[in-house]
Amino acid sequence: MSDHLLVATRKGLFTLARAAGGIWDVADTAFYGDNVSVVLPDPRDGRVYAALDHGHFGVKFHRKEPAGAWQECAAPTYPEKPEGLDDRDGMGTPVPWATQRIFALEAGGAEEPGALWAGTLPGGLFRSTDGGASWSLLRSLWDHPKRREWMGGGLGLPAIGAICVDPRDAARVHIGISCGGVWMTADRGESWQIRGQGLRAEWVPPERIYDPNIQDVHMLAQCRAVPERMWVQHHNGIFHSSDAGRSWTEAAGVQPSAFGFAAAAHPLDPDTAWFVPAIKDERRVPHDGALVVTRTRDGGQSFEALTNGLPQRHAYDLVLRHGLAVDETGRRLAIGSSTGGLWTSEDGGESWRGIEARLPPIHQVRFVPAR
Repeated sequence: MSDHLLVATRKGLFTLARAAGGIWDVADTAFYGDNVSVVLPDPRDGRVYAALDHGHFGVKFHRKEPAGAWQECAAPTYPEKPEGLDDRDGMGTPVPWATQRIFALEAGGAEEPGALWAGTLPGGLFRSTDGGASWSLLRSLWDHPKRREWMGGGLGLPAIGAICVDPRDAARVHIGISCGGVWMTADRGESWQIRGQGLRAEWVPPERIYDPNIQDVHMLAQCRAVPERMWVQHHNGIFHSSDAGRSWTEAAGVQPSAFGFAAAAHPLDPDTAWFVPAIKDERRVPHDGALVVTRTRDGGQSFEALTNGLPQRHAYDLVLRHGLAVDETGRRLAIGSSTGGLWTSEDGGESWRGIEARLPPIHQVRFVPAR
């Protein structure tokens, strides 16, 4: 099991280590005071990658060797927008050809060292084959005519917030887009297919409710052992698929809420997944001020609310898309909130323990794979 946890926050990157008795504490910091949007511990070679959003000064990308110091690499960069091109999203918002934020970051397959995938705001997907030294925009997706229908949702612009690389075939990659649905490539991005039959968007005109190209996918998760089993935390519900995203079934009766941002799939058990519910739209806080993790262990047929050790009064901890993590065993979990709260579980979510440190707003938590 992993004994180290990386936490990307609004004010730096924190490394937590687990001591005897299951106590987690801050062991190291990096980029102190800087906005770290995503972090990736690479299970193939022990490198760590981090993306920073400096606001006015732009997006930066850094890499750390297992025994080395942080070094700045190239950041994903858009080509110059063609002169005279009126590029707008489905809401009529002008789309900038510039990286606003690296929103998702994943490693390629075990057989392709140095391969990385990066999803960005405003909806472009990039690939590196040299550990972040250079990047290529996947023009096959960026130039796809369907992209013009994507919408920004709460982010203002379309964003690729989830990337799932098939552990059996690294050429097969699924992505989740807010608001642009689920897309799949079987050839490392040379061509794309839209997936999502059964996903439902309740806020659009009736004739477009089931349009797969405008679905607001908050998070997409995939079971490592059974990649056909996938989960979506959608803006208006939780959906599950048993055929690699071709068709989806909406979960019913999820309490206290089916709204949320985060989703994590058990790496070994295809029927188990975790979510963190909230009140949606203008509020976006836990239901009744109680922080809850919901879990299904029967493929989405039923859900249980896990509360032991989590604050149940006046808790306003919103867990964002990448604020929920599960380790390679499926037993150790972590959740980090937009108000800096961090909790870990050693038993699949049955019980939780908060860390003593009060951290900045948390964008992402990731366990460092045991090597």
